[in-house]
Amino acid sequence: MASWVLLRGLMREQRHWGDFPAQLARALPGAAIITPDLPGNGSRHAEASPTSVDAMVEACRAQLRADGVAPPYRLLALSLGGMAAVAWADRYPDEVAACVLVNTSMRPYSRFHQRLRWHNYPAIAGLLLRGGVARQESLILRLTSRDAHVDDGLLQRWLAYQHDHPVSRVNALRQLWAAARFRAPSRRPDVPVLILSSAGDRLVSPSCSQRLARAWAAPHQVHPDAGHDLPLDDGPWVAHAVGQWLGMQSAQSAQSAQPAQSAHAAHAAHSAQSAQSAPGPVHQAGQTQSRVK
Repeated sequence: MASWVLLRGLMREQRHWGDFPAQLARALPGAAIITPDLPGNGSRHAEASPTSVDAMVEACRAQLRADGVAPPYRLLALSLGGMAAVAWADRYPDEVAACVLVNTSMRPYSRFHQRLRWHNYPAIAGLLLRGGVARQESLILRLTSRDAHVDDGLLQRWLAYQHDHPVSRVNALRQLWAAARFRAPSRRPDVPVLILSSAGDRLVSPSCSQRLARAWAAPHQVHPDAGHDLPLDDGPWVAHAVGQWLGMQSAQSAQSAQPAQSAHAAHAAHSAQSAQSAPGPVHQAGQTQSRVK
């Protein structure tokens, strides 16, 4: 059974995935969908958030081991979670079978003003100065979702999540610091990578995903109008894209195996033919001749 580990972004927890885990499960029959919380968020909100992405990876690995979930893992990660997925695949390629990165951005492939669009600076600065959970969640929803105005109950659910599992301002800053410090490897991790992005992302420039896909020669699909939280805005599209990509991966693997199988069969046939045409044992004449009387 394939284990898909879903990793979310800054200050988000597993419940923020909404309906997406079920949508992905329908697209990938038999897959186990796992949604761990990183330290400082969700069920682990009382813990201190790591100040490095590598430490986030170690925390997630430890949690999966404690839960009895063994590798290999297939990672699907959004935003900050994408940084963790890349670090994981780079450090432990034997544990990661596939990696899907959604609207992620990272050094050295993108500049700061692309990783966090400049027109959002005043709103984010005001939030950090004045705070307030309602203001915080309303701003995050407005920046990350194209459909923020469609579901009136979504903001209320997010406020309830924050009430249940409050993310402290200190932990939020620690996560921001980890993201700011992270630097991706200069080459693509030695695992299959799919990059998904949204043309309507108001938080992170879509060029971040474009640059990463180009640098790593990775397949890249773009949603025409979804926001930063692509699984929230159009989860079925993401699930379909992942299923389609996995199908192409399987087909390519099968095609790659065919030449090797053909070469093996040809070698076996040649060996058999050589054995059939080889001369039999040589008998010396004259050793058993009868005496002529």
